[in-house]
Amino acid sequence: MTSRGVLTVGEAMAVVRSEHPLRLGGPTHLTVAGAEANVAIGLARLRHPVRWFSRLGQDEPGALVARTLRAEGVDLTTVQYDDAAPTGLMLTDRLPGRNVRVHYYRSDSAASRMSPDDVTPELFDDASLLHLTGITPALGPGPAGLTQRLAEVAANHRVTVVLDVNHRARLWNRHEARTALRSLLPYIDVIVASEDELSLVTEGDDETAMVERLLDGATHELAVKRARRGASLFTPDSRYDHPAPPVDVLDTTGAGDAFCAGYLSATLDGLGPQERLARAVTLSACAVTAVGDWENLPTRNELDLLGLEAGETVR
Repeated sequence: MTSRGVLTVGEAMAVVRSEHPLRLGGPTHLTVAGAEANVAIGLARLRHPVRWFSRLGQDEPGALVARTLRAEGVDLTTVQYDDAAPTGLMLTDRLPGRNVRVHYYRSDSAASRMSPDDVTPELFDDASLLHLTGITPALGPGPAGLTQRLAEVAANHRVTVVLDVNHRARLWNRHEARTALRSLLPYIDVIVASEDELSLVTEGDDETAMVERLLDGATHELAVKRARRGASLFTPDSRYDHPAPPVDVLDTTGAGDAFCAGYLSATLDGLGPQERLARAVTLSACAVTAVGDWENLPTRNELDLLGLEAGETVR
């Protein structure tokens, strides 16, 4: 396994977006999303080989997901299709005050039927990095077992394992999350978490102590997202910080996934810790300047343009 490809695993859904409370009706926009799929698109746009594994329904929403990811250059050769369960669905609307609200319809979806038996050697072909999130094990016992098995097999094959904690309170509670996520830690090389998610993967309420405990185990890099204050990267020997660029925030949905895509991209490019953090924060800032999870993520050709002054014309 000498190539620099990425395997990411998780559910993608059809998404219906409204800029108003759904109960009022009105125009909506149909698209796709899912944390792992968002990361896959971000990596593909930056010209990294990336394979997404999941299970989709044999239905029109599943066809929409597959078509969208395939068009973005994501490898879907190992995706499974289920004719007895639907593709997941997510609805989003905006509350007064412009806050986004998410409504999930993913119980008993095709992806919720994934299991440890789905882990095959072919999944890891050409993969040097495995990207997992805390969302997949929240989908049920089968996906939880799948996540555990993937981490174990990846570690045995010397594939770098990255865990984005990505807690979804509407899918499971913090106690359930702690139990499942901490069982993964012996196999995790890199952890990405927001400040309030650290206590899900270790004990304590003091960040310094929690960071030390996590870096005392298998994990050798810990990236902590701090929203408008940027992010920090911890290694056993050093700490690095990077501020968030000043941008007009339209929609924070997908910001964490963009952060992951940027961090993994810079890792695959062989960049140093400060540069990895900088690309992660920059992609996250790109994501929040437009509505949608992945639509505003840059291509490789656009990376050098991200430092331009706001409003500057590219000729």
